[in-house]
Amino acid sequence: MFSSPSQRRPVIRALTTVALAAALLAPAATAIAAGPAGTSPALSARSTSSATEAVARAKAAAPVRTLKLVDGSTARIYRLGAHHYRMDNVSRDGHLLGTLVAKNADAGGRHNGMFVVLTADGDAVSWTGREQYGAGSFPLPDGSTAKVTEVAADRYTLKIIHQGRVMATLVADHRDAAVNANGMYVVLNPDGTHSAWIS
Repeated sequence: MFSSPSQRRPVIRALTTVALAAALLAPAATAIAAGPAGTSPALSARSTSSATEAVARAKAAAPVRTLKLVDGSTARIYRLGAHHYRMDNVSRDGHLLGTLVAKNADAGGRHNGMFVVLTADGDAVSWTGREQYGAGSFPLPDGSTAKVTEVAADRYTLKIIHQGRVMATLVADHRDAAVNANGMYVVLNPDGTHSAWIS
């Protein structure tokens, strides 16, 4: 049985209405699925990730602590990770005098005529004087002995010896070396200069 043209018109109108409604609702549904302001879920996730990274960078840019060093300059200490710290030594007028980075080991050196040690836990100490020079055996403030050996040009080793046992070894190979040996701080320079201090 065939339908007449007059019977087909309401069916065509009904199908047109459904198609038009679907066309109008599709952008709205896409916008809702996309998140705020029509962004896609992937773009929204990237924005959240970027915001998290920006917060992390801002935290890293701010020192976790500052302290005055013996020469009047300021140590700005930044946490870079677990047992990983950086210390900027900044003069009173804002100039950078030196930087130490301690990662899973202590770091130290001479900045502006003073000795400085930055530990892998982010603590810092400074002192002046008490220098010893070159190879030999030297008494340390805790009663132990420093045995200093010249290995080559700009390369010295320092062994901390207590009751015949080597407690720690520093190697200054074209750069300073330092250690916190149970509250005694020792710095060795590659020219053989060394100094120790107890806090």
